Amino acid sequence: WYPGGGLYRNVWLVKTAPVHVAQWGAFVTTSKVTPASATVSLALTLDNDSAKDAGVEVQSLVYELSANGIRGDSPVAGLESRSVDVPSGGSARLDGSVVISNPRLWGPPPSQQPHLYLAVTEIRDEGELIDICETRFGIRELRFDPDWGVYVNGERIELKGVNNHHDLGALGAAFNVRAAERQLEILREMGCNAIRMAHNPPAPELLELTDRMGFLVVDESFDVWERKKTPLDFHLIFPDWHEQDMRALVRRDRNHPSVIMWSTGNEVGEQYTGEQGAAIAEQLREITLEEDPTRPTTASMNWAKPYMPFPGALDLVSLNYQGEGIRQDPFFEGTERIRTEPQYPDFHATFPGKVIVSSETASTLSSRGFYTFPVTDSVSTYIRDGRGGDSAAQQVSDYGLYAVDFGSSPDHVFASLDRHPFVAGEFVWTGWDYIGEPTPYYGARSSYSGIIDLAGFPKDRFYQYQARWRQDFPMAHILPHWNWPDRVGQVTPVHVFTSGDEAELFLNGKSLGRKRKGEFEYRLRWDEVLYQPGELHVVTYKYGQPWAEDVVETTGEPAGLAAKADRTVIAANGKDLSFITVRVTDKDGRTVPTADNKITFSVSGPGEIVATDNGDPTSFTPFQSHSRKAFNGLCLVIVRGIPGEPGQIILTAEGEGLDKARVTVTAGSG
Repeated sequence: WYPGGGLYRNVWLVKTAPVHVAQWGAFVTTSKVTPASATVSLALTLDNDSAKDAGVEVQSLVYELSANGIRGDSPVAGLESRSVDVPSGGSARLDGSVVISNPRLWGPPPSQQPHLYLAVTEIRDEGELIDICETRFGIRELRFDPDWGVYVNGERIELKGVNNHHDLGALGAAFNVRAAERQLEILREMGCNAIRMAHNPPAPELLELTDRMGFLVVDESFDVWERKKTPLDFHLIFPDWHEQDMRALVRRDRNHPSVIMWSTGNEVGEQYTGEQGAAIAEQLREITLEEDPTRPTTASMNWAKPYMPFPGALDLVSLNYQGEGIRQDPFFEGTERIRTEPQYPDFHATFPGKVIVSSETASTLSSRGFYTFPVTDSVSTYIRDGRGGDSAAQQVSDYGLYAVDFGSSPDHVFASLDRHPFVAGEFVWTGWDYIGEPTPYYGARSSYSGIIDLAGFPKDRFYQYQARWRQDFPMAHILPHWNWPDRVGQVTPVHVFTSGDEAELFLNGKSLGRKRKGEFEYRLRWDEVLYQPGELHVVTYKYGQPWAEDVVETTGEPAGLAAKADRTVIAANGKDLSFITVRVTDKDGRTVPTADNKITFSVSGPGEIVATDNGDPTSFTPFQSHSRKAFNGLCLVIVRGIPGEPGQIILTAEGEGLDKARVTVTAGSG
């Protein structure tokens, strides 16, 4: 996979007085957390880079932050002012605590709210203010129960998580706050509440977003230790740099309330080296706990078994694919590929005091809006030509039943988790498609594993996860689309995802039967539908009452374009972005789900097109291009304002034989 290179995050040069709070030298912890009160402790490290000893006064005040990060007018608490001597060329440690009454707790929505506080530390030398350090934090209680998983403020929170690579699709690797925020917004719409940073330290601005939005985070450091995965990877410098890097990561990120655990490695080769590998895992754990004793440490295992030394060195058991089992289909019997029986029961029996997290699940592959036939009658299967895959088109069927050989479908994962309620939850591989690692078709540009494609358009699986993760949200979703002129009279299976428990499907007004989800069933299937053009209509029920509906229609030919911006007002700072979805429509305004018309984009006013995309993993049209084909009816255009030039930006989309579309975005000076 391709992580991007160069300076793809902000680099800061910080100027301080000789006596100052050390880099990442403020550490806030909370304890004795109840609705009535909480103890907030602040540990400060002061550095003195001057040629003489210094005696300074230190004062810290605590303020509430509003939902948009604005500091309250008055402090809600203050730590006692203290004097401290800091030796020349040395450091000093200062600890203090204060009790906050009726604290506003940080926790994940929707049942809790991510309230934040700010500790403001001032250092004075003979009355002169010489340093100010601001530390954002949240007040929350974490508890890890080996039989029930993760508790936040006394409430069990099932981890409904995804893994995310750090690239931002068409924008590449360079970090952009709005693009990352959009990713999180779409994931939240699906019901996601947790992110595993796969597999390197996140941008600090991303953790500021997860703090503000209330996501739970697995903060991960290394993809490689001493044993290489590729010839030029991190193993070359791991012996010299692992301690510095691990300490820096924890010191930088430990005040973020969204971070609930540290991961020191992902599928590292040391799983295979017995006590030697376990010793490295233990060393990394000790380094991490020295810097932060408040959170558990883990490393993700795709091979190590309960009877091996490696998992014994971890605070939490973190499993990649092993929980559900790897290559258990009879197809793989007799092959040399690794086959692993489901491991949840064995790990739970061997480590009854440790929480188990499924750190990578599924790795289901699909291309948005692309379908192959016949459809497997299995709930989960491998990908081959004629079995969800099309190597000529380099696409994978969007029915969501086809996975990499070592993975499985959402249906299979959900059933395994429901059979093993002691598992704290899952992190799906992956939330979004990402650049590189285009398994199984290495002629492509980007991955197929995302629940959401590279452009940010949901695949059908999005609605299966939404149905499970937002069970109180009335929703129903039919797949596939219903434009199949070459399949008239042929079997074309129709599947429905719903947060309800029953559904009745109609084709052109005729009932095709009412079905109810059985135990360990997570979709409703009408696998014998004979295609005829017209309308599919599903009515779903919950507890016997009408719940939600969905309609899919056969459309006409492409006739026009429609454009809609995710935000019509942005800041004119050259960084804020508007993501504009362009649909190919028929004469009635319905999206044509098979359209691949070439679309050209232009802007007028104080703005510019940053990038375009369509979510097609096989497209090598440069992201900077102002024209590209639609992929299954959709295109994306990313627009930004010109710094310091407020005004209206008008985006125009046009294609041969299609009615134009325009959308206006206002770039404001605020």
